[in-house]
Amino acid sequence: MSVMKKLNLTNMMNLFIPNSKDMPNRRYDLDWLRIIVFGLLILFHTGMFYVENWGWHAKSAYQSQFLENFMLIIEPWRMPILWLISGIAIRFVLAKVSLWRFITMRSLRLLLPLLFGVLIVVPPQLYVEMSYNGDLNLSFWQFLNEFFSNNSNVFDKYQSGIWPHIDVNHLWFIRALWQYSLVMLCLIPFLNTKWVTHCIDWMFHRHGVLAILLATLPLFFIQINWEMEDVRYPLGFSLMVYGYLIGWNPLFWQRVSQNIKPLLIALVMCYCTFIVFYNLVWLDNLKGDQSSNPAILMIGMFNYSMLRVLGVLLMFAIAHKFLNIKSKKLSYFNDAVYPFYILHQTLILVIGYNLSQYNLGPIIEPLLLLILTVITCFLGYEVIRRTDILRPFFGLKMNNDYGVIIQPIGYAAATVLVMAIGIEIII
Repeated sequence: MSVMKKLNLTNMMNLFIPNSKDMPNRRYDLDWLRIIVFGLLILFHTGMFYVENWGWHAKSAYQSQFLENFMLIIEPWRMPILWLISGIAIRFVLAKVSLWRFITMRSLRLLLPLLFGVLIVVPPQLYVEMSYNGDLNLSFWQFLNEFFSNNSNVFDKYQSGIWPHIDVNHLWFIRALWQYSLVMLCLIPFLNTKWVTHCIDWMFHRHGVLAILLATLPLFFIQINWEMEDVRYPLGFSLMVYGYLIGWNPLFWQRVSQNIKPLLIALVMCYCTFIVFYNLVWLDNLKGDQSSNPAILMIGMFNYSMLRVLGVLLMFAIAHKFLNIKSKKLSYFNDAVYPFYILHQTLILVIGYNLSQYNLGPIIEPLLLLILTVITCFLGYEVIRRTDILRPFFGLKMNNDYGVIIQPIGYAAATVLVMAIGIEIII
């Protein structure tokens, strides 16, 4: 290769490297916030087993419409925070590793758990859902035989996610995260330009209300133009781009950490307004009444989009001010995030469905479900973290160094598995 070609290739690769000026050391506050949000996800999905008006794979006999009001405290901002942190993480990683290293790391860490999840962890969810709906009269082992059969017609009524009747369920986030990471690479040379940097700096120097409105408008536009079942995907990608842009911008983090009280007041006001809208207007829409005034619906949905932004900013502010602390517990829980995330929904559905057969009542059953889910997640994680062969399938590095012979064989096998599911996702 000529010197000129090498220089051109180097210059092209440099387009993917973000400006490391003002790059901080490891952001422990973001690690803690990620752990907290995944913990809230377990609480939220436990609640999904009991809310009356939000569809889910299976339900308890003890359903509550009132519970939805409490769920809406965290529902608008729980996933946006994860998308934003994912975008911030991409900026940190690309500042430290090559483009090809990033693609390899991302693919192995996301697609191996996704493959393991859809083939091993998710099937019990489908078994519970079909049993709950009365569409299945098989033992679990008979179900598995049908599940891995090429010509079964048992699943005709159930959607496919990657392969026929093999859906991603709650692992949609991992699938979308891998897809959007690749798409982001196409945008990053543009996002790294000085023009974009100046625009972001200009926005952060403006009044906070203007910055919040400018961040809310694209999310509102997406919210009103996509179907409810699909809106999470464009929202997730947009928020990932937001995360990359705020990255380690010092002015952004300084301003949010100094405005905890105003953000809290604004969030409470926005939440109270939305709860009124939800109970008086949106619930009727969920139940099929389409007679609501379109203007009121638009105002309500804008309020909801504002809730997303305010909730994220408040959580970022609190974490940045109080949680930027290194700890041994942080390392433990950081590794626990992926195993907990991959396992939790299956455990909720399996445990919840079995508990619902005993008429335990509307207090004991949900409490027992939450306690048993958390305990079994911890037990599962303790097994996973001690079993090297399982660790890569839950997004964790192996503990041991297996030398120059076994290690390449392992990487080769992992690459084949990753390519198999990656090709299916892309096409």
